[in-house]
Amino acid sequence: MGVILGLALAAFLLHVAARRARRDADSRLAHQAAAPYSRAAARFLSADPGLRRAIDSVAAEERFRRGETLSEVLDELGLEPVESHELTLALAEYVDLRRLRPEDSYAAVMDAAAEVREFRLTLAGRGRVAARRDEQGWSGSWRPFTRSSRVRRVAGELRGSLEGSIQRAGGSPVVAYEMAEVLQWDLDFNRDLRLEDRFEIVYEEVFLDGTFESIGEILALRYENDGRLHEAYRFGDPPGYYDAEGRPLRKLFLRSPLRYSRVTSSFSGRRFHPVLKRYRPHYGVDYGAPTGTPVRVTGSGTVVFAGWDGGGGRTVKVRHPNGYLTAYLHLSRFAPGIRSGRRVSQGDTIGHVGSTGLASGPHLDYRVQRSGRWVNPLAMKVEPAPPIPDDQRAGFVVRRDHLRRALIDGVLEPPPTGPRLAALEGPAVPASGS
Repeated sequence: MGVILGLALAAFLLHVAARRARRDADSRLAHQAAAPYSRAAARFLSADPGLRRAIDSVAAEERFRRGETLSEVLDELGLEPVESHELTLALAEYVDLRRLRPEDSYAAVMDAAAEVREFRLTLAGRGRVAARRDEQGWSGSWRPFTRSSRVRRVAGELRGSLEGSIQRAGGSPVVAYEMAEVLQWDLDFNRDLRLEDRFEIVYEEVFLDGTFESIGEILALRYENDGRLHEAYRFGDPPGYYDAEGRPLRKLFLRSPLRYSRVTSSFSGRRFHPVLKRYRPHYGVDYGAPTGTPVRVTGSGTVVFAGWDGGGGRTVKVRHPNGYLTAYLHLSRFAPGIRSGRRVSQGDTIGHVGSTGLASGPHLDYRVQRSGRWVNPLAMKVEPAPPIPDDQRAGFVVRRDHLRRALIDGVLEPPPTGPRLAALEGPAVPASGS
């Protein structure tokens, strides 16, 4: 019996090795990590030739390759078409198999005869479905992941990049990008940040089945930039961010059409053109960035032009309320669906940085016009979104004060009652980086 089981396991390992050989380096590492378990199982079987019960072998969990289908996976596992169809039906009761993504994964449980006894399908961030085979055929079950969150605080000083500074303070560098989203109307993260700026951030960490999954929402932050304090507090339903006085952070226009870049040329009535080699007005701000960098529309509006515009190359122009028009020049390509008449929302990608037209290198020429007159985008005083309604201001003050204490002291007291505040329950927040 031990010899038969050993041969069955050997055949299974050869099958897995052949499939893993077509995987990338990460998958091969995963295979190597699983190999000791298989060898240990083989030694255990050979040590007891009289063993009567079958020992199941679990293949290491693998991710779907881009474009790979479940049918292809089951075929490689050796399932006959009829059996593969029955297994697929059992899984389809719980998940739409047409929407499997590369981040989803699977694992197979093989019996002593190297046949699939169980198939597990893990949907990233959602849960796991398992189909088991018995005398009646395949039956499935679904277990959603238990989602929980924990609140963290990080505080520190800007030394180098914002991502690196937050990481040195004990937080995830991803928080830097979330922070840029919150303050995008008041701070241009391409040009406004200064060394020795101070920051304090309270944010959520999301866990699935006790394992860290992602960074959640920023609940509050303070950023002292060049002597000016920016505060942001998440409040409302639907939620938004407000300053300490309850004024909304959202404005009519974003400060910059690129998330991260550098200003290479400013608005000017007389600038030496690097291609034409003569002085002429420059009615925009140039942002240097690699070709292909996404360009986002700075305000909601309607596309009035998307095409070739002489020296501007590929250009998109968007009309906004209150007599504003924005223009995005020298694009390498347009985003899908961008054409005249298309409605766009603030932050939508409308194209990608390039060097078309009269351009000496890849950059974005961003321009703003008001009532037919070009204005300096960096000097604009933008209009805010509607303020908090009067009947909600008292609730905002309670929420703000509660989060402000957490930002300053690093201690999160039991929260006041109310919608969305229950997410703050828990022990004191560790003062990482304070």
